[in-house]
Amino acid sequence: MDTDYIPLAGQIFTGAFTLIDLIFVIILLLLLLCSALISGSEVAYFSLSPSQLKYLEDNGYEKARNLQQKPNRLLATILISNNFVNVAIVVLSTYLVNSLFDFSAYPTLGFIIQVIVVTFVILLAGEIIPKLYANRSQLNMVIFMAGPLTFLSHLFRPLSALLIGSTSIISKRMDKKDNLSIDQLSKALELTKDTAINEEKDILEGIVRFGNIDAVDIIRPRINVIAIDGSSSYQQVKEIITEHGYSRMPVYEENLDNITGILYVKDLLQHLDEKEDFHWQTLIRPAYFVPETKKINDLLEEFQTKKVHLAIVVDEYGGTSGIVTMEDIIEEIVGDINDEYDEQEIVYTRDKNGAYIFEASTLLNDFYKITDIEEDSFQEVEGDADTLAGLILEIKGELPHKDEVITYKEHQFKVLEVDNRRIKKIQYKKTGQVPLSPITAPPIS
Repeated sequence: MDTDYIPLAGQIFTGAFTLIDLIFVIILLLLLLCSALISGSEVAYFSLSPSQLKYLEDNGYEKARNLQQKPNRLLATILISNNFVNVAIVVLSTYLVNSLFDFSAYPTLGFIIQVIVVTFVILLAGEIIPKLYANRSQLNMVIFMAGPLTFLSHLFRPLSALLIGSTSIISKRMDKKDNLSIDQLSKALELTKDTAINEEKDILEGIVRFGNIDAVDIIRPRINVIAIDGSSSYQQVKEIITEHGYSRMPVYEENLDNITGILYVKDLLQHLDEKEDFHWQTLIRPAYFVPETKKINDLLEEFQTKKVHLAIVVDEYGGTSGIVTMEDIIEEIVGDINDEYDEQEIVYTRDKNGAYIFEASTLLNDFYKITDIEEDSFQEVEGDADTLAGLILEIKGELPHKDEVITYKEHQFKVLEVDNRRIKKIQYKKTGQVPLSPITAPPIS
């Protein structure tokens, strides 16, 4: 039997274990228990499922629900409490080690026990084990710790407020850095124009510009909106729905500037056998109105919150500019979405010389994407224009005549069709290409 370590133990152990030391050992164990409970509650509260949250609400656990509804304050309370407890554990353990042992002759051994061993015990008993347990028994831990955490939340309220305030300042600065990284991503995409896969590149570009697009940039213009007159008969309503196939349609009185609501086709399904005098207007739901300047990332969030899929876009005077749907917004990221009922929509063609042929009602946002033109190319002249026809009118200053060529910098437009006071079809090319010729494009459907 090796007895080399017995003299060593006798040299470092002072042999003076007093009642005070026993009390401190008990306090140390209680502090370890507190650390375990607080650490476990962090995992428990922040991993609750929707069904568990509903259970707390249905069974009257108000304290637990109140804590969970203020996550920033709860997290600050847990972190502050746990740090105070762990500091107390370190101080007490250091006192006990120095009281019971003399490591003056063996400083390395003293360091190992006072730092490494104590840290290991805190991590194992105060962090790892309780978090593993809490991850399996969230509700038990949440309910058990609701009272103590509520007390600690009130006790450390000033410190929690200071911690939350300081982190919010850091968060704002981090957001600014994120904006810079978006700019860098945009420049990176320009550098990868010849190497990136088209579909992936289009999606990334959609994400980059998503937050800078206004609702007016993606609307279905007023002139193309299919709506129902509020005075229409039930038979007329069914005919309009059958003809156009939309699931939601605006309803108006007198004209489109007075939209009274939205008719959901699914609401009509259970009334298909009703007689001609059926009062279908009772099924109209409230319309959701947004200004032209509404950012589509904010609009998408509101669509999700309000559980709506269509918004009426109004101008500064309250007149209807058009409509925008959930699908329109999503298409800004992933591209056009077509289902089995959609007809292939041809918004442009190209003639034998490579020039583009557009419907004049094409949105500028789509025109820029199709022709790969920078969005700020016409910034000086586009004014309030939303469509290609509007851009031509802004550049020309008056209604152009058929076959007239309008030039702006390196861009050339030729008016192919004009109907009364409305431009219908436009030919586009950049200067330096084959000169614009008379109508050579196939008809656009």
